[in-house]
Order: sequence, then C-alpha cells, then structure tokens
Amino acid sequence: MVWAQLAGDLLGVFFFAVSGSLLAAQRQFDIVGSLLLGTCVGLGGGILRDVILDVGVPRAFNSPVYLLPPVLAAVVVYFFARVVHRFHDLLITFDAAGMALFAVTGTLVSLAAGMNPVASAILGLVTAVGGGVIRDVVANDVPQIFRARGLYAIPALLGAGLTSVLSWAGWFNLGTGAAIAVLVFVLRMVSLRYRWQAPPAGGNRAV
Repeated sequence: MVWAQLAGDLLGVFFFAVSGSLLAAQRQFDIVGSLLLGTCVGLGGGILRDVILDVGVPRAFNSPVYLLPPVLAAVVVYFFARVVHRFHDLLITFDAAGMALFAVTGTLVSLAAGMNPVASAILGLVTAVGGGVIRDVVANDVPQIFRARGLYAIPALLGAGLTSVLSWAGWFNLGTGAAIAVLVFVLRMVSLRYRWQAPPAGGNRAV
C-alpha cells in the first residue's frame, strides 16, 4: 500500500506538472518558466499540506524523487508542444487527473500523520486544489477553483471525504482508492461538459 500511495502521489505530481507546463507553453514562457510553473503546481499542494501538518521538511524536498515528474513534464511538453496545442482541453484534463489523485493521497498522508478524519479530508482538499491555485496565480490567470464553469472543489472534497470515511471504516484499499480517484475525475469532467456550477455566493439576488 505504501508503494501504491507513492506511485499515486508521483503520478499526481506529473499530471499537475503537465498542466503547469501546458499553461507555460500557452503563455509562451521559456523552458525554465515551464519547469518552475510545473514544479509549483505539482508540489505546491503537498507542501501546503505538510507545512500545516508540521511534519518537518515537506516530503517534496525530503525525497528527491518528487522532483523528477516536473522535469519529465517540462520535457514532454517541450517536445510535443505542437501536438498538445491542438487539444485545448488537455490542460483541464491533466489538472482534473492530478486533483483526483491528490484528493486521495493527500487525505491518506494526513491520516497517517495522526489527523482525525474530518481534518484529514480538509487537508486532502488543500492538497488537491492548492497547487492549481498557485499555478494560476503565478501565471496571472483566474484560478480554476474560482471559475463559474464546472465544479472543482466539490469533487475534490467528495473524494477526500470518501477516502477518509472508508479508511476510518477499514474498507479502503487499492481498488476503492482507484475508484474514488476515477469518480472525482469523471465528476470534474462531466461538470465541465454540462457546465454545472455551485450556487452563486449571492443566491439569485442581484448584488
């Protein structure tokens, strides 16, 4: 299970890093900017979680293996930039995949650190959306979490909550974890396809 969690974590870093490098390519950043933006989104959510958990040096810095996915993502986008530019939804797709995996792994890391199920679910949400917010702010873009089109935080919170509940009940395993990640990813993509959105902050009243 530990190796499966690490694999999911690294895959999530890669997916998020690809979304950052894709955004860098769209903004015509150089390769260094692509690497930095990919690193910000790939590692940002986990670093925020580890700082809140006060577990010492964040695992992104304590384990050099976490630096490999952003490098790989920058290289992939660099060599296939002409291809990926044809698919405008790739950034959102990779972002959704990274969010889905981090909702699960971020919650598991928090539970392993001794946090209660509710706090662990919240930190799973922070892990899932934190990197994306950092990416969009650094690139001077509106963060996905604040855009009206589609659901973002809600699928992530659902995934984190399910992971926390199933772990508490003793029903979490590799199969249920994968199912939760798929559910979060599908819900995110379907909400974009049909333009679902959460109720507005001001209700139906004009402000």
